[in-house]
Amino acid sequence: MAVTTAKKTTKSTSKSAAKTSKTVKKTAATKKTSTTRKRATKKRTVSAEERYKMTEVAAYFIAENHNFQGNPTDFWIAAEAEVNEKLAA
Repeated sequence: MAVTTAKKTTKSTSKSAAKTSKTVKKTAATKKTSTTRKRATKKRTVSAEERYKMTEVAAYFIAENHNFQGNPTDFWIAAEAEVNEKLAA
């Protein structure tokens, strides 16, 4: 009878180990798909004030690259084109 009891214990241990591994696999798969959905649906819009600030900073750096020699309006127009291009992508 002692042999029969040992076999029952071994079977129940292996079944509980199989249940544990299945639970872990399901949890990992669920997390992976949920993060993919968040990335796909998340889109940010830029306000007029933020766009103005981005253009202002870009115009400064364009002017700096030209050693501040030239027309500031030309720098601003170039900066607007650069910001529009980056936001459209």
